[in-house]
Amino acid sequence: MVEVSRDRFEALVADALDSLPPELGRQMCNIAILVEDEPPLPGLLGLYEGVPLTERGDRYSGVLPDRITIYRKSICDMSETEAQVVEQVRVTVIHEVAHHFGIDDRRLAELGWE
Repeated sequence: MVEVSRDRFEALVADALDSLPPELGRQMCNIAILVEDEPPLPGLLGLYEGVPLTERGDRYSGVLPDRITIYRKSICDMSETEAQVVEQVRVTVIHEVAHHFGIDDRRLAELGWE
């Protein structure tokens, strides 16, 4: 386990988001990215809640933003170095953003993003 401060962890999440290709970033809409210390379930690294872009139709309007939550304690608990935290944050952010784009866990596994 490695301890990373909340501020540093939030910066790592921001860096991971900034590393996404600009064309993907421009397509993300009505979504909030959050950092929480504790997950609702032990070991959960991240969580996407919302309506994926692929499922939004003409009637999609007036809804609260989707949420991606990244869980600091779970990621720190599984990491032995800060470099591992950086990498796991990047992988978790990409995984949850993929859900926003309608990519499910099965497809992520096929692509090597388990």
